[in-house]
Amino acid sequence: MHIESYGSGEPLVLLHGWGMHGGMWGEVVERLAADFCVHVVDLPGHGLSAGKGNGEKGEGEREKGKTSELPLPFSLPSSPFSLDALVAELSTIFSEPVSVCGWSLGGQIALRWARLAPHKIQRLVLVSSTPCFVQQQDWSCAMATEMLAGFAAALRDNYAQTLRRFLALQVRGSDHERELLVSLRAALFSRGEPELAALQAGLEILRDSDQRGDLADIAVPSLVIAGERDTLTPLAASEFMASALPQARLVAIQGAAHAPFLSHPDRFVECVRSFLHERHERHEK
Repeated sequence: MHIESYGSGEPLVLLHGWGMHGGMWGEVVERLAADFCVHVVDLPGHGLSAGKGNGEKGEGEREKGKTSELPLPFSLPSSPFSLDALVAELSTIFSEPVSVCGWSLGGQIALRWARLAPHKIQRLVLVSSTPCFVQQQDWSCAMATEMLAGFAAALRDNYAQTLRRFLALQVRGSDHERELLVSLRAALFSRGEPELAALQAGLEILRDSDQRGDLADIAVPSLVIAGERDTLTPLAASEFMASALPQARLVAIQGAAHAPFLSHPDRFVECVRSFLHERHERHEK
């Protein structure tokens, strides 16, 4: 798993969304690194972590924790791209407690990490995320199952075009929509092309994962950041998540869609920085 680290201070792990990579976080990495040690992850099969199933290490990959045999509170799944396998690898790499900021699919990974290994997570920042990505009989604030199935089918025919379509959905309705789409498309393959198996597995996680029932057991202090105009993970899903998590608050950014850290970086950095610094302020009192 390729991880780049910036700055110093308390550790903050950034987990990107489906089909993306760590470079998509843009300018907020450098700005957060002024206060924290920011670890930017390329999830397996994405960015500079693509093509490393044979154990090959990427340039700049963190060495810490790669060879340690750490006990985990759950068994390792067989698929390296499953939700629990991703959590297991992250728990092994980061041997000390960290704060985690997860965007979209990254937010689902962060939730599962906090559920399975709560001692590893200090604080959660959940960005444009949801506990359940597809619609259920009792869950309408989500993507239709048929639409997600269409993405899965299109991947097999032309995955590059499918990812570009997904980018358009992420910025639809956002302030600066056209500029954001140009920026995202330029960055999409800047770290290489993702593996098809990883893309398919990510869609399976989005299709099958329903963590609504776990939220009440995740007692980690959490900040839920939502884009007011997000059509992929509607604001109602973030509102539900913020109300169901025992220690959570919601920030809805006006004019933002699915990538508020790109469309409104000042507001995003301000919210994250203030939330993460609360931990120290409370200890000092």
